[in-house]
Amino acid sequence: MPTAPLRTELFDYPVPEELIAQSPSVRRDDSRLLVVDRATHTISHHRFAELPNFLSAGDTLFRNNAAVLPARLRARRIIRSEGGATALGGAIECFLLRPHEAEPQNTSTWHCLLRPSKRLPVGAAFADTNREFSAEVLAKSADGTALVRLKSHRENETVPELARRLGSVPLPPYIHREKTEAPSTTGKDSQRARDLDRYQTVYADAARPVAVAAPTAGLHFTPELLGSLAARGVALADLTLHVGLGTFRPITTETIEAHQIHRERYEIPPHTIDRLHNTRGRRIAIGTTTLRSIEHYLRQTQACAPCPPLRAHLAEADLFIYPPAQFRGVDALLTNFHQPRSTLLCLIAAFLSPGSTDGITWFREIYAEAITRKYRLFSYGDAMLIL
Repeated sequence: MPTAPLRTELFDYPVPEELIAQSPSVRRDDSRLLVVDRATHTISHHRFAELPNFLSAGDTLFRNNAAVLPARLRARRIIRSEGGATALGGAIECFLLRPHEAEPQNTSTWHCLLRPSKRLPVGAAFADTNREFSAEVLAKSADGTALVRLKSHRENETVPELARRLGSVPLPPYIHREKTEAPSTTGKDSQRARDLDRYQTVYADAARPVAVAAPTAGLHFTPELLGSLAARGVALADLTLHVGLGTFRPITTETIEAHQIHRERYEIPPHTIDRLHNTRGRRIAIGTTTLRSIEHYLRQTQACAPCPPLRAHLAEADLFIYPPAQFRGVDALLTNFHQPRSTLLCLIAAFLSPGSTDGITWFREIYAEAITRKYRLFSYGDAMLIL
């Protein structure tokens, strides 16, 4: 029997501004951990370092190993006079999204967001004030993105290398940092250096700089904690989801069903596919990006157990998970606290009570308890484990 459309307002809740974490905990695993037991319908309060107490030998942690690219490049528009001389004009921000898929070998051409976009028509050029790089707008799309060719003035430097040297960390809009035209790259104690370190998981694969937002549930892990889990017999399996800006886009439609979900590319290697089908313990997703990749993969492939993998699975996740969804490949979820009216919050509500809409009421109770107890919210905030 079809269910009535879900009103978006059901996924709203009041957010105390002071609880939005502006910086991470001093130590990654010193963040708090709210544990939800779905079998007993109870919650308990812990530190993230206690996570091994809730896992068992044979369990597998699935994690997104995407690395965050310092994607914000600040520049100035190049103004050319009639005589051919050039000067730098108004301020520009170029936000790197992904390489141009039509030219996989031409890594200098990228899809970007430009601000202010109206000042940069096709053919416009810009450069940073120190002339470390220059760029030209090749095309503009109806979705607001632009195709940009970038050139570093250092020989053989790639765009990701340029971004790591000069770019700003793409922190979400609710984390406030003082804007500077050219971020300082010196000093290990600079705010940029701290964000470069902490807005990145310790297991991020530097060869996969494909995320413009961190898979934040993984930010709490330390090498020592991962070692402790391995000693307990908890296995690890990696996948890569290209986290995009769509993860921050709020739902603006009146009903959840009317929202058009964003698309994100992902890759699941053969080892991880094998663990999905053949693990003897629980399958625990670190983060909503991991869960979304696994569930999309399982909906695209026929269930088989055992299922010997032949090759990596490459696809684009366009799966919108909301109540009363069922789940095929994830038994537990580690996540952070999410923004109101977000697709991630819809996923959490669905996972709390698969197959029903009861999770909507329950997530509101859990979040109200977390707020009362002053849990820190969102990307740099605390964590929740749903068992």
